[in-house]
Amino acid sequence: MKNTTSQRILALDILRGITIAGMILVNNPGTWGSIYAPLEHAQWNGLTPTDLVFPFFMFIMGISMFIALRKFNFEASSSAVRKIVKRTILLYLVGLAIAWFSLFCRTWNGLSGEEITFWQRLGQSANNFSNIRILGVIPRLAICYGVASLIVITLKHKFIPYLIAILLIGYFILLMVGNGFAYDTTNILSIVDHRILGEAHMYKDNGIEPEGILSTIPAIAHVLLGFYIGKIMMETKDIHAKIERLFIFGAILTFCGFLLSYGCPINKKIWSPTFVLTTCGLGSTLLALLIWIIDVKGYKRWSRFFETFGVNPLFIYVMAAFLSIILGNILLQDGAGTMSLHGIAYNKILQPVLGDYPGSLAFALLFVGLNWCIGYILYKKKIYIKL
Repeated sequence: MKNTTSQRILALDILRGITIAGMILVNNPGTWGSIYAPLEHAQWNGLTPTDLVFPFFMFIMGISMFIALRKFNFEASSSAVRKIVKRTILLYLVGLAIAWFSLFCRTWNGLSGEEITFWQRLGQSANNFSNIRILGVIPRLAICYGVASLIVITLKHKFIPYLIAILLIGYFILLMVGNGFAYDTTNILSIVDHRILGEAHMYKDNGIEPEGILSTIPAIAHVLLGFYIGKIMMETKDIHAKIERLFIFGAILTFCGFLLSYGCPINKKIWSPTFVLTTCGLGSTLLALLIWIIDVKGYKRWSRFFETFGVNPLFIYVMAAFLSIILGNILLQDGAGTMSLHGIAYNKILQPVLGDYPGSLAFALLFVGLNWCIGYILYKKKIYIKL
């Protein structure tokens, strides 16, 4: 935990805050059976607003890497490497802890009808590592951060665009020769994940692990692209030139992503190269727009809500994950049996009053508001919690 008054880039905090609020919103509907279309992920190929939130965060992470590693002069010193490795390990362990806690709660509830002692139930719930998901959102952030950070302190930055191109082109070739656009277990990505991770440690989605091993390759390129755009942004002093360059890069990347999607579909679950280009392009464009609104036009009051999320993004996201697990697994007795706190809030309060879809959205918005309230306390005290 760190209490600091250091200078921060407000527009970047706002974009990060919008992303975190969006991630919490789409991950916590009242019911998965009643979700408005823009708040759902594309089933396979395609792009929805929901598909933007995670890649936006990775894009921002790349920009933040430039700012954070600049104080080491982008040199592979022992202190820089030590910090990168430490943060990578801690971040991965946080992701693993979320997966373990979720599995613990589900196993505990699943054993409720078994004739076993309290300690047996506790032991089986805690020691269920044979079914834990090894990868996921935060583990992907950890791996991509670690690999990309080591690259930018060991490779001359003028070569980074070439490395990005090599990673994306090489991954596209892999998809083409390995049936990589098939939404089933014949996909090379699924085959590798099944053989290395094992089905018990994977997300259940037609055999596809959306944060799988091979799809980490373009995700690393994604972070490097964010890093390079961050380099251009931070090294451009004039604010109007900064905005102009961000808009130009955003337009070029977005155009290329959509144009190339005719041969390489935009697909989040396999993190296709066109998904990287399009989402980084849109992220760059949105960042340019926010800088123009906040720093040029001076409209800042509207952004306070998102700034609360943006200054403590990891803490609030992790807190929201644990709160979501708790609400979904604390079971209470009602007339028809047992129901979770989540279920009671939606089925007994929101859905009867508002209906299926509005009630489901209302639950998600209230959950975002709950996390904002906790984050706002830290924001007012200028407390930034970092790894």
